[in-house]
Amino acid sequence: MRREEIEPALRAALEASLAFQAGLDEARVGAAVGPPPLLPLPESGVGAAEALAELVRRADGRAAASAGPRFFHYVVGGVTGATLAADWFASALDQVASSATGSPLAVDVEEAATRWLAELFDLDPGAWTGVCTTGATTASLVGLGAARQWWGEKHGADVAEAGLAGLPRPVVLTSGFVHASVIKCLAMLGIGRACCERLSVDNRGSLDLEALEGRLASMGGQPAIVVATAGEVNSGRFDPLSEMADLCERYGAWLHVDAAFGLFARVAPGVADLADGIERADSIAADAHKWLNVPYDSGFALVRQRSLMAKTFRMVAAYLPPSTADGAPPRVPANLGPECSRRARALPIFAALLSEGRAGIRAMVEGHLDLADHLRSLVAAAPDLELVDETRLNVVPFRFAPAGVRRRDLDELNQALGELILEDGRVFVGTTRYRSVVCMRPAIANWRTRPQDVEQLVDVTRALGAELLEGGRGRD
Repeated sequence: MRREEIEPALRAALEASLAFQAGLDEARVGAAVGPPPLLPLPESGVGAAEALAELVRRADGRAAASAGPRFFHYVVGGVTGATLAADWFASALDQVASSATGSPLAVDVEEAATRWLAELFDLDPGAWTGVCTTGATTASLVGLGAARQWWGEKHGADVAEAGLAGLPRPVVLTSGFVHASVIKCLAMLGIGRACCERLSVDNRGSLDLEALEGRLASMGGQPAIVVATAGEVNSGRFDPLSEMADLCERYGAWLHVDAAFGLFARVAPGVADLADGIERADSIAADAHKWLNVPYDSGFALVRQRSLMAKTFRMVAAYLPPSTADGAPPRVPANLGPECSRRARALPIFAALLSEGRAGIRAMVEGHLDLADHLRSLVAAAPDLELVDETRLNVVPFRFAPAGVRRRDLDELNQALGELILEDGRVFVGTTRYRSVVCMRPAIANWRTRPQDVEQLVDVTRALGAELLEGGRGRD
């Protein structure tokens, strides 16, 4: 650990990073998955230069091009010049972002960034408290943690202090669109996975609105937590947010919306109506490392009742800033979310919003919607591909379905094809099970993605599918 090592190490990291970024547009997306040789822990350190050189060597062929334009299997953006530079700057500053005592800068920027996010999505910034998180999972943990506290208070209990013992079993109502991360949050919060009731009306998982109303009505005024999805991961579909908000207001339920990427529909006039009603939610969870294209990992939660966040997540110790039940100043975002150790994650978000503005982000989202429509058209025109659902946003579910293959064999064929595509590495898209079939679910959220990238996705899928058929897979 020597001061003179810092500048050469940073310059070497810059050089390696620039080289990686420069090759992203054409890079092989997939990476080797076998474990590398295990190095013994050195007794004497090798120094900063050699340590970095070893990391660069290991990155060669093993770092997935997840920031590149053909990484479609997960809904993940890339990094822009502004957001990557801001993330580097955040690491260099190494701020303790848990409170304004630790870093006035980090808290200033987080408050500004979350306010701007509310404005970007046409949400009243004065009505919401925002907090940055590692992603939409921890953002849902914030929203559902506040919901749990609200639910306990409806029963006359402070569950953050006393726990859930002795209280009725919580009721969580949702559709088949619900993401696995929400179920994980219910487990972490002690509500329980089994307390989630999925009310679906079809094989998409679409909400049975009549069943939701019936279930709320049957509770006799007891509190319930309703979870809506804005942007289902296999199809991009939305729950009927306005109708769900109506029911929650009528029956006194909490409405949490998992809007990991669907919240960005509100910036594009052509699809903004999909997210109508989200402004009436009690809590919203979203990702920044998806459509905002900031470095992984980054998310944010927006919650109406700040005091419920503070009661749930506050921590008290003699060496820490005073903790108040309503989260009032001094400003301590660590008391509004699960992380006590927090980096200045808001800096890249701030940079993204400042560098692009509302118009730039709208243009990017609309460009991705156009690319999704282009992909849908290519799939529809291909004789050996089949759309599995309509394109609702930026996700296009489809499968390989050539003539001469029995319908009952298509799942096995597509499962094998998905594995082959990932092994091939030119594009990154695996399989899912949606509408009772195995299919691909490419999602477009990276600012680098071009028409030729989605065209290559179709070409690679068809070519590798043909190879499987030539090998005898799936033939009658």
